[in-house]
Amino acid sequence: MAKALVFGSSGGIGSALVAALEGRGHEVTGLSRSSDGVDVTDEASVSKAAKALKGPYEIILCATGALEIDGATPEKTIRSLDPKAMMDQFATNAIGPAMVLKHAGALLPRDKRSVMAVLSARVGSIGDNQIGGWYSYRVAKAAVNQVVHTAAIELRRTHKEAVCVALHPGTVATKFTEKYAGRHKTTPPDETAEMLLDVLDGLSADQSGGFFDYAGKEIPW
Repeated sequence: MAKALVFGSSGGIGSALVAALEGRGHEVTGLSRSSDGVDVTDEASVSKAAKALKGPYEIILCATGALEIDGATPEKTIRSLDPKAMMDQFATNAIGPAMVLKHAGALLPRDKRSVMAVLSARVGSIGDNQIGGWYSYRVAKAAVNQVVHTAAIELRRTHKEAVCVALHPGTVATKFTEKYAGRHKTTPPDETAEMLLDVLDGLSADQSGGFFDYAGKEIPW
């Protein structure tokens, strides 16, 4: 039985990941802003939470994120860019997960396989961007992809069997996406969680630093 740690455990995908991990027999610790006061945009909050935990954790997942912040919706044109909205997206979707990697990485074991994954989004792919729009969210997700890729290189030096990746969960049927799903097929959170865990189970250390979707397919940067 592995020990697992989930940041953002009260969200739609986060709570489903906790349930799925428990269903697989893992001992799970969940942390969130609403339940535990852990705010990933506040480094002191993340640091305090990480220091209070007793590792090692073989699985660490960061399921935090937001599409709308303080009423700011995804932009359809660059003319709609607002500096504060863009900074808020960076704080939540890039800097927040970076703080999780910074402070929770020390909880991974060095002597066996471990997994650290951050929920990203396909719209963060520069190579896959064919329709434009959604500037702030896209840019923040592209940034967190770079953070994960770079952290994986560093982690490999001390944790030879660690897998550190960015994951695209697809369009999940949560409050996060209900206004924007449109014609996209949505997947229930519990199904998404199981698929994501299956992907992580199938990854090897030489795939660390990659960007994968819910079906295990690699996404271009």
